[in-house]
Amino acid sequence: MSHLAELTTIRTVSEPPAIAGLRFRGFAGEEDYPSMLAVIERSKEADQIERTDTLDDIRRNYAHLVNSDPQTDMLFAEVNGHVVGYSRVWWQFVDDGQRVYSHLSFLLPEWRGYGIRLAMLRFSERRLAEIARGHNSSLPAFYEAWASDGEHHLRQLLEAQGYCAVRYGFEMVRSSLDDIPDLDLPEGIDVRPARPEHFRQIWDAAREAFQDHWGYSEAEWAYSNLESWQQSPTFTPDLWQVAWAGDEVAGMVLNFISDAENQEYNRKRGYTETICVRRPWRRRGLARALIARSLRVHRDVGMTETALGVDAQNPNGALQLYESMGYQVVKRNSVYRKPLDAEALAQEETSNEDHSRTL
Repeated sequence: MSHLAELTTIRTVSEPPAIAGLRFRGFAGEEDYPSMLAVIERSKEADQIERTDTLDDIRRNYAHLVNSDPQTDMLFAEVNGHVVGYSRVWWQFVDDGQRVYSHLSFLLPEWRGYGIRLAMLRFSERRLAEIARGHNSSLPAFYEAWASDGEHHLRQLLEAQGYCAVRYGFEMVRSSLDDIPDLDLPEGIDVRPARPEHFRQIWDAAREAFQDHWGYSEAEWAYSNLESWQQSPTFTPDLWQVAWAGDEVAGMVLNFISDAENQEYNRKRGYTETICVRRPWRRRGLARALIARSLRVHRDVGMTETALGVDAQNPNGALQLYESMGYQVVKRNSVYRKPLDAEALAQEETSNEDHSRTL
């Protein structure tokens, strides 16, 4: 272990499992990124997750975090000096008048079932409760975490700790780019190439359109996220289909291709994502026409399938639209929540401290 990691703050967790050589510590800086990547990579098969990450992805993401400070909001689990898991927390206020305090965790499959992830979850909850107390708000507050159907260990842990699935999302795939419908754009609408001087306006239009969606938050649409995305290999505006009505953006599909992912999984998949239409131009067939154009774009650059993610309860009928365009559900993801009572937890912690003093 490096000298920097040795100096990293040791973290105290509630009821740590009795495992020889186990310790919990804080974030050691960029030198932790390779260990984080290794934990993600070695967890994918057990969790039935398809994703492709690089060190550059982690560096870029952690350089643009919103409402999350790795120095205070991360926990690393080590056994005999080797990282076996880590967690991180962040928070956001959502437009439905709620406060959401989120956490994630990764743990190597061979170390599951020993209580390490439970200890990380309890640490995350206490850190989030501390943050929530500082917000001094009467809005309802919830812990939040996500798990796909294949993440059995995480799902079982969340449910055992009182979390309930409150929302579902689907991953959908159109397995062929044959039989693409030929659909015209609505009258008065045209598609133009996306230029750098348009990126901020396109981002703002998408942010406005997604305000109707469940869980929308301003933090998600911070300009730092746009800056991070612009540095990513999947930022491919030459593939975008952006519809304009005069000088206003009416709708879009911000297509991209992950060459690294396609290479890892031996496929030719493009993504038709950030599908949205602003309110004045809805119910006119614009989204359908933009999706059809996007399918042809992907086919023309050599892709053989496309994919997207959708909120299963999207209020604008997105699921039905995508099914009618040839997409099929291949995986379900769940949003889990549990009420957060920061004051009650603070009283519990004070009671536990007083009790320990009498022992």
